[in-house]
Amino acid sequence: MTYLNMEKDIINIECIEFHQPIGVFYVGKINIKDLLSISYADVRRIEREEKNDIETFFGIQRNLSSGRVNEIADYVKTSDATFPTSILLAISSNDIDNPTENGNVNFNQNEKVLSVKRNENIAQIIDGQHRVFGLKKAFEQIDMFHNEASKFDLMVTIFVDMDPENQALVFSTINKAHTKVNKSLVYDLFDLAKTQSPQRSCHNIVKLLNEKQGSPFKDKIKMLGLTDDSSKETIAQATLVELLLRYVSKNPMLDRDNLKRGKKLELLRDKDLERYFLRNWFISGDEAKIAKLIWNYFSSVKNKWPKAWDDKTKILSKSTGIIAMMKLLKDIVIKIGIDKVISEEEFSIIFRKVNLKDEDFINENYKSGGVGQSELYKNIKEQFEL
Repeated sequence: MTYLNMEKDIINIECIEFHQPIGVFYVGKINIKDLLSISYADVRRIEREEKNDIETFFGIQRNLSSGRVNEIADYVKTSDATFPTSILLAISSNDIDNPTENGNVNFNQNEKVLSVKRNENIAQIIDGQHRVFGLKKAFEQIDMFHNEASKFDLMVTIFVDMDPENQALVFSTINKAHTKVNKSLVYDLFDLAKTQSPQRSCHNIVKLLNEKQGSPFKDKIKMLGLTDDSSKETIAQATLVELLLRYVSKNPMLDRDNLKRGKKLELLRDKDLERYFLRNWFISGDEAKIAKLIWNYFSSVKNKWPKAWDDKTKILSKSTGIIAMMKLLKDIVIKIGIDKVISEEEFSIIFRKVNLKDEDFINENYKSGGVGQSELYKNIKEQFEL
């Protein structure tokens, strides 16, 4: 299926011609509908998880990640969606309109236009297939192909007559040398946002916990995800933010987009509120209540096991301990009361019944990862009388 008006058999792409050691290529602008009309066959092949030239060259088979496609599709539907980086395409000179007699590209240097034939099988996606397929899925879900919202332009880099070896080289350079963005840095950037969002609220709470005197987390949070051996930091900002988000929002990106569009979020009740027990405070703008609850809770944890909390060789104030304790927090809140800020003393009364000692919080007892987190959670919860 194609989403284009096929009466025109040529696509004129506004381009700039580049000369680099690998050869000549073109960077230009193309509408998503036009891009799908020339690359759809390749995307369909990826859907069937078949091998293409690049995968054959590497001797591997890359699968399209449905989770990544869905994530991109959700993002595309937000009010400030953008893809400012280039989709890489390989096109044969045979599919360039009116090539020169020796097969070279007929690039209009005056108008800066590259004209390609509109054909479903001419453009091989070297890099960017998840973005293209995510866009396609989003547009199908909300029928954007038939309205003005389909005016979504993309940057493309076009290589003409590029052999599979060079395609593989470019692909591996981008994907193997690519540095993943630090998630703590991403959340730190929400500090610059002007609109309320779950991400911004949770970042503000974590920042307060790290900076305020008397906080159990004072100077213990790696705000940018980086630390050294001499610091007291034991837990990454991203870990804490995501633990809070788990109880604030089912879909933080959707909440952020709705708030940016001026929509009101509905308060939760009953079982939904038990699952997202911090959500109503977030919606009501009561970030201080969330911060105070977390402050009181982890102050009682610190007071119960002070040596383990301040010892970087122990797991209590690291991700294994914090994740387990945040899971326990939900059980306690549901029992004592979702609508109240539980005091430090109330939390301490519960922890008095737990017979774990400071020296028990070691990696030998609770391995890093989900298994260790679950073990710690169960060992403490079974001693509660909730």
